[in-house]
Amino acid sequence: MDLVTPALGLVFWTTISFAVLLFILGKFAWKPILGALSDRERFIEDSLQKAEAAKEEMSRLTNENESLLKQARAERDQILSDARKVKDQMIVDAKELAHKEGARMIELARVEINNQKAIAMADVKNQVATLSLQIAEKVLRKQFEDQQKQDELVSQLLKEVKL
Repeated sequence: MDLVTPALGLVFWTTISFAVLLFILGKFAWKPILGALSDRERFIEDSLQKAEAAKEEMSRLTNENESLLKQARAERDQILSDARKVKDQMIVDAKELAHKEGARMIELARVEINNQKAIAMADVKNQVATLSLQIAEKVLRKQFEDQQKQDELVSQLLKEVKL
């Protein structure tokens, strides 16, 4: 049982050693340790505050980016809408111009056809008149070749003419 219960001298010297150690630690070690601990605590608090500020800044930037993205999408949609309107208007204008130009070309073709038709009809009439005169001339020549036929025609015409 001697081992479990310490002697009075051992307790005394242990207490004195502990008191000296406590005094030395209090004099030289506690202040630097407590200073280091408070510096470490301040560093951790500053780091947490900086992390919180960075988190808030990230949140603000994220919101700002989202608003910029929404604005960019709205502008893109507006530009696409305007482009579609311009495209549709250009198509309508081109169709109108094509219809007008087509109608003008058809009218010009119609006038040209009528002019050509009139020229062709005049040419046909001239040819028919020339042919008719040639035929009449040949018929009359053929009829007047014989003197007796000429005399009969003159007497018949005289009978028809009444003075």
